[in-house]
Amino acid sequence: MTQPPSGPPGAAARPDETERLRAVLHSPGYLRTVGFCALIGVPVSLAAFWLLVGLHQLTRLLWESWPHTLGWQDPPWWWPLPLALVPGVVVGVVATRLPGGGGHIPAAGFQSGGASAAALPGVLLAAAACLPFGAVLGPEAPLIAFGGGLALLLAGPVRMGRHPDLAALLTAAGSAAAIAAIFGNALVAAVLLIEVAGVAGPRLVLVMLPALACSGVGALVFTGFGRWTGLGTGSLDIGLPAPPPLDAGDVVGAVVIGLVLGPALRLVTAAGRRTAAFVAVRPLPRTLLCALAAAGCAALYAVLTGRSPAEAALSGQSALAKLAADPAGWPDGALVAVLLLKSAGYALCLGSLRGGPIFPVAFLGGALGALLAPLPGLGLVPGMAAGMAAGVVAVLRLPVSSAVLVVLLVGSIEVIPVVIIALVVSLLASQLPPGAVPRRLFPRGRSRPKGGRRGGRRGATPPAPR
Repeated sequence: MTQPPSGPPGAAARPDETERLRAVLHSPGYLRTVGFCALIGVPVSLAAFWLLVGLHQLTRLLWESWPHTLGWQDPPWWWPLPLALVPGVVVGVVATRLPGGGGHIPAAGFQSGGASAAALPGVLLAAAACLPFGAVLGPEAPLIAFGGGLALLLAGPVRMGRHPDLAALLTAAGSAAAIAAIFGNALVAAVLLIEVAGVAGPRLVLVMLPALACSGVGALVFTGFGRWTGLGTGSLDIGLPAPPPLDAGDVVGAVVIGLVLGPALRLVTAAGRRTAAFVAVRPLPRTLLCALAAAGCAALYAVLTGRSPAEAALSGQSALAKLAADPAGWPDGALVAVLLLKSAGYALCLGSLRGGPIFPVAFLGGALGALLAPLPGLGLVPGMAAGMAAGVVAVLRLPVSSAVLVVLLVGSIEVIPVVIIALVVSLLASQLPPGAVPRRLFPRGRSRPKGGRRGGRRGATPPAPR
């Protein structure tokens, strides 16, 4: 008599995942794909590097060299207005005439798919017209589209991009090579693409938020007790200088920053989506109108503060470095003005121009952290780190990538607990507006709150916002 298979039911019918993985890794086709991706990483990285250099040099020419040549220390208040004509017209034309529309609309969220070789001209034109000319957007999204499209273009002669699975692998590889150029770190690029592409699915965020919250609080506990008692369990510290030890004020400040930035940036991104719907009706004139309105926000900032309009325009990457180097050089009034007016310009650019969403919100978060840093118990470094984490995760909705990116930006692992606390609070606060009770909290078959049945009957609870 045949013996029944041992183990749980259906276990014998399921292939061994380890054996399947080993077979794929050792297959000649997969090895050829990995080797080809390694080869194209060289030209893609070089092209991304020179694209970034070109954008940086053009930005310096427009916002530093030309004003100095004309006799101004900083650009005059009206300087962003004529520059805004370029992205307004170019993006309006590219969005309606060229394949790919110059890349995805930033208000749609951070995306990794959709790259193609045919979209490369539009992506390059839109990036060159937006980023140096004052758009409140970063270069990361155009770089992802550029890297993925260039990888597919290079794969054309060897016909490796025709199969959908191979095309997806090549796109991801090219995007990773390009995005590593802007972040200067291959680890950030890998983690970012894992979360953006949804490799682990939506459950990744559901699993990682509790894990991050628990590990962040746990880090406070064991580092705190080690300092309070003089005892410890060992450390990876090799003796480099560290910022002052975290205290209760830093933790409370991180929670406050997360509670403020999460809902605030939810409103900003919602305004960006409304802008995108407004522009979609008549792309060319309305793109130009939104570009001029964003430039008007930068001009108003310069009028109100007497500072350079570049601080309220552009991606904020260089302004963030200046803020970190000399926070005392930014009066509270200037920080409040840049928070309000750069947020308005950011919302307009999210729905009308082309670029990435990361660096503007990193600057906004850092500015809020610097503004709140004088509060009792909150230091500048923890405040800016918490602000950047809360700002980035509120827009990206990618907790692991946001934590890794901010820690690398700050350059200190000592701020990891406040970074994690701020981003967890910000993400939860941005997802759950006051008074909203998500229906997912009530599993199927369980009782719902009174009046919460589906349907359009009067008095029924409306569906929770997604």
